[in-house]
Amino acid sequence: MASVNAWLAHRAAKPGAFLLAALPLCWLVFAAFADRLGANPAEALVRATGDWTLRMLCVVLTVTPLRTMASWPALARLRRMLGLWTFAYAVLHMLSYSWFDMGLDLGDIAKDIGKRPFILVGFTALALLLVLAATSFNRVIKAMGARRWQVLHRAVYVVAGLALLHFFWMRAGKNDFAEVLVYALILALLLGWRLRRFLNKKWL
Repeated sequence: MASVNAWLAHRAAKPGAFLLAALPLCWLVFAAFADRLGANPAEALVRATGDWTLRMLCVVLTVTPLRTMASWPALARLRRMLGLWTFAYAVLHMLSYSWFDMGLDLGDIAKDIGKRPFILVGFTALALLLVLAATSFNRVIKAMGARRWQVLHRAVYVVAGLALLHFFWMRAGKNDFAEVLVYALILALLLGWRLRRFLNKKWL
């Protein structure tokens, strides 16, 4: 375990994690240019960027439990970068929807957000992610104070819940809930770990 933490503390760990997080995007760009996105490339891009947003959210939320249980404190070095990648995939998801589904028509996008609840929920999650991304830098943390910053960034669990609800509503139309249940279980376990830790501290 100590060797893993030493590797995570190595200066190559951040570039390595950055490249791993970028791999799905690189594949999507390649697949788009190589015509490997199937019969409906637009839908494939919208769905893939949304899927990777949810996956990256799960990865970010796993950092603290894994760091604590495995005694890998150096893992915390990667959390901010992974969080920013989550935001990047969320932005790409929104851009894909706005471009391919709505033709970048702001009026139609606004109407669609107000008309369809699952779009509104997804947009709300993106807005919260924007706040978290904008306040993830050292200068902002110092200005806010560590305590207030930590309270604000617990909103990532709200983002995860909204993202899961967005995903559920999207899949409900096709009566396909298998993946939804997988993500729901992962997020429930991560939230349960956090809640148990909070209650243990409160009762001690």
